[in-house]
Amino acid sequence: MTMKFAKLLSLQDGGVPIYVQLRDQIAAAVGSGRLRPGDQLPTMREVAVELRIDLNTVQHAYAELERAGILTMVRGRGSFVTEKPPPRDRRAELRAFAANVAGQAHAQGITIDDLLGALQTLRGKAS
Repeated sequence: MTMKFAKLLSLQDGGVPIYVQLRDQIAAAVGSGRLRPGDQLPTMREVAVELRIDLNTVQHAYAELERAGILTMVRGRGSFVTEKPPPRDRRAELRAFAANVAGQAHAQGITIDDLLGALQTLRGKAS
């Protein structure tokens, strides 16, 4: 696993399933620009070995990322950050995504204002 990719991940024991942590952290890295379109991810086996987790856990996370249009898996070549996301109903997805993130933030004791501040900071870094 590349050092760049390894720095993106921080799995913790705390009730959140490992595949969810892996999925969310990879999606966040794509969203923040730390992983760019066309970047190749390590193989599922490499991730499983490096993080000392079950291969099925990594497969589950990668499959969800592919279904979400974040990753593209090419048989025999690997997994890549999708070049261009597929067209969708962005408003409905955005509302659902915002509700999901707000719920996760609330569960971790993060206020909406703190979350908005963190998003604005990310926005400034992406410019």
